[in-house]
Amino acid sequence: MSLSQIAREIAESPTLVMNEKARLLREKGEKVIHLGAGEPKSKVPVDAILAAAGKLTTGEIRYTPTEGIPALIKAIIRYTEEYYNKIVTKDNIVVHAGAKQAFYNLMMTLLNPQDEVIIVAPYWVSYPEIVKMLYGVPVIVKPEDGRFYPRMEDIVQNVGSYTKVIVINSPNNPSGIVYPPELIRELVEYCEKKEICLVMDDIYHRLVFGKNRWVSAYDFAKDQSDNSRLVVINGVSKSYAMTGFRIGWTVANPKITKVMINVAAQNTSCPAVILQQAAAGALNGIQSGIENLRLTLENNSKVMMNELNSFTDVRTVPPDGTFYCLPDFSAYEKDSVKLSKFLLEKALVVTVPGREFGCEGHLRLSYCGTIKEIMEGVARIKWALDPESPNEIYIGDRKLRRDWK
Repeated sequence: MSLSQIAREIAESPTLVMNEKARLLREKGEKVIHLGAGEPKSKVPVDAILAAAGKLTTGEIRYTPTEGIPALIKAIIRYTEEYYNKIVTKDNIVVHAGAKQAFYNLMMTLLNPQDEVIIVAPYWVSYPEIVKMLYGVPVIVKPEDGRFYPRMEDIVQNVGSYTKVIVINSPNNPSGIVYPPELIRELVEYCEKKEICLVMDDIYHRLVFGKNRWVSAYDFAKDQSDNSRLVVINGVSKSYAMTGFRIGWTVANPKITKVMINVAAQNTSCPAVILQQAAAGALNGIQSGIENLRLTLENNSKVMMNELNSFTDVRTVPPDGTFYCLPDFSAYEKDSVKLSKFLLEKALVVTVPGREFGCEGHLRLSYCGTIKEIMEGVARIKWALDPESPNEIYIGDRKLRRDWK
């Protein structure tokens, strides 16, 4: 049977692939350490659980308006005012089945075939694939100086007559970097001048460490009209530890929103009402859990950096936020896919290849887990790669000997 060429060209999600491999190994009793996870260990907020349970016990589990239930839309409006200092209305909001679907529906709304989307590396793995699924052309921008902080000149020189969208994810998955306010200001001003849609994926914006500061793109927007080309994507998955609830949203001008509602109506009708109710409960409820998560992640990131810095040939950039860092292991193996498979096979450590994020030779490591998992996971990696490390290691009850070079 002949299948769609564009569907056959879509890459597997590397994070989901590694999750499945780890699950299968654990089912066999292997002592796998997962340093690839994109979800925190913290519990879902009680307010979210109570809101979902309250709705479930009514027995009235029906379709909702495509754009979202009124309670959640009101919560998002209030959230946007509080954290973005931006007044919006229900005409600016669409609730989606996760931030990933929010990005898909937005690209479906904006792109014509062969329209170009500027994506800055390192980037979230799904951006290019979703653009290609919608017959757009992802244009990957890699900073010439090799750092994770893009420069405006790197972006501008890749803009052409077909450029429709620029996508920015800060705090950034996979690097953990927070882009400086000056860059955000330049991007907003440039996109307004060139009439390019600027998409800000802010899913990690409340998980920033130390003196680093996330800034809202709205702070620099001169165009506050209904023609604004600035779009924000956010959701409850990361800050609220609600990855399984699959609730995200977009904030956009009414013209974009109206069409996006039609797009969403034809592919999902609406997100599940119980999950929307849970998201509203989280946004309206006690927020202290987010600060607790942020502090835990900040401490974990320091532990991760300390352990990685014990390597002679691993180059690191300390993360400014999020769940991740993106160390450079190219001194040991330039093929990150090969390296990731090797570490899973030999050391039973799950990592995510940097190639999938536009940074070959790197591995994305998550510090969402426990301190013990971080320290033991990096110790296993060092044992597998560093010839100067001890030749033997215990993994569970087994003593393993390094018999490769």
